[in-house]
Amino acid sequence: MTPSRVLVVGASAAGLTTAEALRRKGYQGELTLLGAERHLPYDRPPLSKQVLAGTRTPDTARLRTPEALAALDAELLLGDPAAGLDPASRTVRTASGRELSADAVVVATGLRPRTLPGQPDAEGVHVLRTLDDALALRATLLTSRRLVVVGEGVLGSEIAATARSMGLDVTLAGPRPAPLLDQFGPMVSDLLAALHTGHGVRLRLGHAVGGLTVARGRVTGVRLDTEEVLPADVVVVAIGGAPATGWLTGSGLRIDNGLVCDSRCRAAEGIYAVGDVAAWHHELFDAPMRLENRTNATEQALAVADNILGADRPYTPVPYFWTDQFEARIQAHGRLGPDAGVTVVDGDPTSGRFVVRYERDGRVTGVLGWNMPKQARLRRQEIGGLVPYLEPSAP
Repeated sequence: MTPSRVLVVGASAAGLTTAEALRRKGYQGELTLLGAERHLPYDRPPLSKQVLAGTRTPDTARLRTPEALAALDAELLLGDPAAGLDPASRTVRTASGRELSADAVVVATGLRPRTLPGQPDAEGVHVLRTLDDALALRATLLTSRRLVVVGEGVLGSEIAATARSMGLDVTLAGPRPAPLLDQFGPMVSDLLAALHTGHGVRLRLGHAVGGLTVARGRVTGVRLDTEEVLPADVVVVAIGGAPATGWLTGSGLRIDNGLVCDSRCRAAEGIYAVGDVAAWHHELFDAPMRLENRTNATEQALAVADNILGADRPYTPVPYFWTDQFEARIQAHGRLGPDAGVTVVDGDPTSGRFVVRYERDGRVTGVLGWNMPKQARLRRQEIGGLVPYLEPSAP
């Protein structure tokens, strides 16, 4: 039966897209979006790039105008985080004491940033997840000279590139020997390392971070496991995020690197998950999967909306994400990783434009394009039998 009330917990890209997809598919029941932040829904990818650099204002990062949100005919409750869930009655309790009940609940609470063990509460130490985080970090960077970024993954590498473009002295530190090694494998990550060093970023990679040094309440550096201290006026800890599932403690739902769902993104009867928080079963890989990227937030929301309205459709996307660093736009489709065989199939790495194919056991598992988006998208068809989720009406 079509639910008469749908409650979406999380008002960022995944949650908002779920609500919009429901309306677009003809849903006329009550619709509520509950958001932890006070801001209207906004896009996160620009935070580590354009918003941090100051080339975009916070208003331009909004996902929709106030007029478009009003046309959605949904109750938007902002600045009130979810604090608990009773799956049997599908009732969400909020931090302010509200109790919100619905026939279907969509969990779209995203991630919370990880911090270093024993990380001090010192001036100049930042994480970057929210719009407020980005604005606070930008204000600090504008009055600082030396930045150390802890974490050589996507977010850390993007922050390092942005800050270096702003003129700061930037050092990128982390335990892997090259940026995004786990995601891209050694060939592409070595090229990314050369890109950063060519722009003046200092790489102190291959060593774990032992902690931060602080004097008079302000961070002064990052201490590596070699006891070397990297001096800093500001430090950004970008070591990934953990699914925001703490509010589900005691709910009886299964939590294991996210809210565990079946292939329909369903955690329990009438309870769904979407976006970074969702750990669902990917039928074509026959494995659990959780993806942290903007594209998945949108595509998974479309699948969840369909299933709320009575479809019985598994969500089987080709994993995809992109990153912009300096003059490189890198787009990755499928499953890459350091253990795959890599072949250049278009362009030339020395020219700064190329596509590489990733293979395991004679099967194509992924493709990556470096400043060749069209060619990479065409090569995606070679990935072993996987197709992205598309709405039935999509061309």
